[in-house]
Amino acid sequence: MINKVLEYIANETNGKCYQSFRYCADDEIRMPTLDYEDKDKGKEFTLVKNSCGETDTSLKTTKNVGETANKIINNAPLFHFFLDGSRRTYKVDDIELNGHVYPIIAGQIGVACCERQSADQFKCANFESKLVLSLPKATNPNAGDAKLFFNNLKDKVNKLPTLTKREITFDKILSYDSKKQDDGTKFEHLGIATIQDEMIESEKRIVASLSEKQLINANKYLIKDGSLQYKPMKTSDFKELSKFKNHYKSVVGISKMFNPELCRDKDGKSNADKIAELKLFHRTPAYKYQTEIVGSDVFFAIWYVRIREKQHSASPFAGILKIEKILITEDEMENGLDSQEVDFITANIINERNPVCYGKDERWANHLYPVYLTETFIKSKYLSDINFLNIF
Repeated sequence: MINKVLEYIANETNGKCYQSFRYCADDEIRMPTLDYEDKDKGKEFTLVKNSCGETDTSLKTTKNVGETANKIINNAPLFHFFLDGSRRTYKVDDIELNGHVYPIIAGQIGVACCERQSADQFKCANFESKLVLSLPKATNPNAGDAKLFFNNLKDKVNKLPTLTKREITFDKILSYDSKKQDDGTKFEHLGIATIQDEMIESEKRIVASLSEKQLINANKYLIKDGSLQYKPMKTSDFKELSKFKNHYKSVVGISKMFNPELCRDKDGKSNADKIAELKLFHRTPAYKYQTEIVGSDVFFAIWYVRIREKQHSASPFAGILKIEKILITEDEMENGLDSQEVDFITANIINERNPVCYGKDERWANHLYPVYLTETFIKSKYLSDINFLNIF
């Protein structure tokens, strides 16, 4: 009886595994497309030139929001929920199928939303944890219903004694394109991308759940760590655009790491130097961007703010956050976000900057502490790399 996970997969798919060296792909693979949270290099997200992302069209340079932040510092904070998604990916073997060799990628996914109950008390409002595998589509020997095949394979794998005795189960077996890519993308990267997409779908589900329960609203916003610029996904559970957008009425995306090459003013010219020179508590004008999600245009207001003194940070862009808000109403899509709302959101973000995680995270200058707590909580739930790799 075959007891090992990889041997069983090879047997079920008419393949051959090579017992290749196993390692954490996040440590070994430095993917340029994953270095930044706004990682799509502008291919799908484009600036709407000669248009503003906010109603105050007279704002040409930067604006000091520090005074507004001071005025509201003793008020109830705008942000009550903090969402973050994380994944660890691993190359666990190579499999030969019909004369071609493909990597088998495994992953741990964690998505958590923490709720602020008081000034110094947070609790976990929602948490999803998954173990997944990503195989090439060629592992489906009959080229039949892929979803059914991989679901059945997952169920069979989960019944293996090596997993049942450890009380470990895989939530999904994902699949990546097994055809050679025209742009030279490696199969390993395709496998990692499927795990990234699964993490994003978990984030969307949690936002939808909070929105439907009316836990996030005009007085209780949610900060999502990272960009809101989701790429089009054929397999997404959120294909109805209006429903997707309405869930994000009270959601703001915060990117700690953004690509300076994508920083543009309303005329489409590079704005990176001006953003690097932002003074403390100053924000840029909000710019309007658009992207196509599941077949329709979605518009964003995007702006930048400095939350740390430049002399205390390690680089010109350390201490600067990229802020995103989806434009929901027809008026917002036409005229941009109300500038008073932009100021209010920014002021509340400034007031979230302390305490800091200095010494605990090299990105400390760009971290908001509640987001750091959420990220730390997720990572505390992971199996260690050694324990995870020993599953196989």
